[in-house]
Amino acid sequence: MLYAQNINDCLASEIGDGGLEQAAFERYLNKVSVFLPSIRAGVANGEIPFLDLPKRTSDLPEIRETAARFRGDYDDIIVLGTGGSSLGGRTLCALAPLAYPNLREGPRIRFADNVDPHSFDLLIADTDWTRTGVIAISKSGATAETLAQFAILWRVLLENMNEDQASDRVAIITEPGSSPLASMAAKLGCRKLNCDQNVGGRYSVFSVTGLLPAAIAGLDIDAIRAGAATVLLDMPEGRAQGYAPAEGAAVSVGLDLTKNVTATILMPYCDRLADFALWYRQLWAESIGKSGRGTTPIRAIGTVDQHSQIQLYLDGPANKMYTLMLTDTRNSGPNISMGATGINNLGYLDGRTIGDLLFAAGKATAETLANNGRPTRLIHIPKVDEESIGALMMHYMLETIIAADLYGVDPYNQPAVEEGKVLTREFLGEDS
Repeated sequence: MLYAQNINDCLASEIGDGGLEQAAFERYLNKVSVFLPSIRAGVANGEIPFLDLPKRTSDLPEIRETAARFRGDYDDIIVLGTGGSSLGGRTLCALAPLAYPNLREGPRIRFADNVDPHSFDLLIADTDWTRTGVIAISKSGATAETLAQFAILWRVLLENMNEDQASDRVAIITEPGSSPLASMAAKLGCRKLNCDQNVGGRYSVFSVTGLLPAAIAGLDIDAIRAGAATVLLDMPEGRAQGYAPAEGAAVSVGLDLTKNVTATILMPYCDRLADFALWYRQLWAESIGKSGRGTTPIRAIGTVDQHSQIQLYLDGPANKMYTLMLTDTRNSGPNISMGATGINNLGYLDGRTIGDLLFAAGKATAETLANNGRPTRLIHIPKVDEESIGALMMHYMLETIIAADLYGVDPYNQPAVEEGKVLTREFLGEDS
């Protein structure tokens, strides 16, 4: 099993008044059972394009060929993009340096996902441009931040080499058709890879958008898709009971609508999953937050936020659901030898490993939250690798579209975002 979900401590039968009543849980789960056949049909007929990605193979040769070239030719890879164009690849690449020490000889991959001038100045100054490749990603090809980033780095490349050399080290990922970024690729002679115009950015991690950076990092992209496919294959024909994405959605929406639990906190006890929580935050917020509906996604990290947020979680408003992502780190990592410090009264640490401490802290936090009546879901991940990250990402994408159906909102659009984009262009056009 790639992961296991336990929602028991989200239910009133376990934690009291702060939990979801069993009758309400079953009511929402029955609604999910009615919705699941439409997801299965969408998988079968291709009407939900992002669910078709795990079984796709036709795009893999181009991804692998491009990745091999970038991985072999450059010491640095800079990925330009924001939101869904960046967070999926960044989440996958977080596996490589820590989980696979033998891959450290590969290129350093940096995601430039903002336009803070100080950060961009540092990026330019900290790069050997003769040994650097650039990947620019924008589904629409018209994202102002990505266009600005690319224009700046193109100029920097030309300051260090001729135009043919510069264009040879750039790959642009955007949807087919006419757009500013596509026009740049054609005019400058850069390699262009097409992203699927029917797959929204926040659902695109299993496409070239996420898999190209992952392949450059040396990850097994077949395993990523295979892990995602397992969650689809597990989808039941009948009732939704026992299906993790369905139960997760039913609990989350049920707690919101019956218990006023308006925030959902994702707290991995694993540094490699820190970016996963950022990816989830965008997925949930942009897909669910519409028409006055939705809960606020919050990212926390264990054990760090035991020392910065737990006071609020335990003694503040009882309006949050907690999901702790736990791995079995027992007996792993460096040994703790307190005797070497000259302090001998810390026997609970002496002889343990740092992984023992992380595991115990996660278990203790989960139990403390539940003991205080806070709805707490546990996700156990036996091994953090390509398959499990693929499965977890598919779980959350399915949980999101199921929750959207329960709320009665469209999980694929983002109408409220457009106003800010329009005003940004207007403000840039104003006389200074």
